Amino acid sequence: MTGFARVRRPLGDGELVVSLKSLNHRGLDIQVHAPSAADPFESAIRAMVKARTLRGHVEVRVSLPHSASNGGAQALNHALLEEYLKAFREAASAHGLDSTPDLNAALRIPGMFEESGEAEAPAETEGVLLDALDKALEELNAFRAREGAEVAAEMRGHNARVGEVAAEMEKIRGTATAIFQNRLSERLKELLKGAQIDPQRLAQEAAILADRSDIGEELARLKIHSGQLAQLLDGGGEVGKKLDFLLQEMNRESNTILSKTSGAGEAGLRITDLALAAKAAIEKIREQSLNLE
Repeated sequence: MTGFARVRRPLGDGELVVSLKSLNHRGLDIQVHAPSAADPFESAIRAMVKARTLRGHVEVRVSLPHSASNGGAQALNHALLEEYLKAFREAASAHGLDSTPDLNAALRIPGMFEESGEAEAPAETEGVLLDALDKALEELNAFRAREGAEVAAEMRGHNARVGEVAAEMEKIRGTATAIFQNRLSERLKELLKGAQIDPQRLAQEAAILADRSDIGEELARLKIHSGQLAQLLDGGGEVGKKLDFLLQEMNRESNTILSKTSGAGEAGLRITDLALAAKAAIEKIREQSLNLE
C-alpha cells in the first residue's frame, strides 16, 4: 500500500527529520537514504521497519542537523584538482583554444572535497532517530490502514460480482448441457449412419460426453473460493499470500468453464459472457490485492 509520514525531532543545534514513503510491492523492499554519520544506525533502522511492515517498497530518508551530519572537516583534493588542470591545458593546447580553467566548475566535480576526519554523530543521535522512526512508522501504518479499508471494500464489491455471475450461470447450465447433449447425439447419428448401433446405447454415450461438459463442479468450487475470499477480507490481518492463491484458483475455474461452453447454443454463449465477466472481476481483485499486506 502507498503511504507517507514525516516526523521531526530537535537534535543538537538543529533538527532531525525522518521521512517514510511506501509504494506497492509484492515483497518487502527497504531503501535507506541517510548521511554517512547515520551509517552506524542503518541496521537498527532496517530491523525496525521490517518488524512493523510486511509488504511494500519502503523508502526511509533521514536528515540530520549540519553539526551532526558533517562531523569530518572538508579538505580540498589537491591531486584531483591537479589532474583537472592538466587535462584542461592539454585539451586547450590540442584544439588551439586561448582559455583559462573555471575554478567554480572544478570545485563542483564529485570527489573534489574529501572528509579529513570521520563523521561522527552526537551520542544522543541514535535514540532520537529511532524514536522519530517509531513515530513515523506508526503514522505510516495508520495511513496504510485507512487505504487498506477502502481497498478491501472495493474488493468485496468485485467478489460479490463473481458470486452473482456464478449464480446466473447455475440457472442456465442445465439448459446448456441439454443442448450440448442433443447436438452431440445428432452429430453421432450422422457420423454413424448405417451402422448397427443400439439407439439407447448411442443416447447413453452422448449423455456421458455431455456430462463431461457440465460446469457444475467448477461453479461449486468457484462459489467456495469466493466465500473463502470474503471471509479472508473480513478477518483482516496478513492476507496477501492467501489472496494470491484463491485468485489463482478462481481464475482457473473460470478458464475451465470457458473451455466447456462451446457447442451449447445460446445458453453456452451466455455462460461464456458470464465467465468472462467473472474473470474481469477476479482480475480487478488481483490488481487491488497488490495494495494489501
